[in-house]
Amino acid sequence: QLIESGGGLVQAGGSLRLSCAASGRTFSSYAMGWFRQAPGKEREFVASISWSGSNTDYADSVEGRFIISRNNAVNTVYLDMNSLKPEDTAVYYCAGRYRAMSTSERAYGYWGQGTQVTVSS
Repeated sequence: QLIESGGGLVQAGGSLRLSCAASGRTFSSYAMGWFRQAPGKEREFVASISWSGSNTDYADSVEGRFIISRNNAVNTVYLDMNSLKPEDTAVYYCAGRYRAMSTSERAYGYWGQGTQVTVSS
């Protein structure tokens, strides 16, 4: 089970930290990803992190502004979002898949319920 938190309303240029807490004892075996879905749009890849945390990948649209990290001791993955833009407004989902990272949502078998992020201009 994955539970996201940390969403909210922020002004453009501001920052937010999203958290995704996982239950179970095998979290450290799973690559984790963040995806987002804006109204009327398809869900899109944002960032992913390997099971060890040593490798990360980002969508071009967030590269240099967002940072994904994880703490396997507390079964949590984070998304630090900086220099937020109105176009970052979306429901953000965390997802998990066994071992290998992926940018494809179809590769992930475990999903959270999502958390709303709204960036005002």
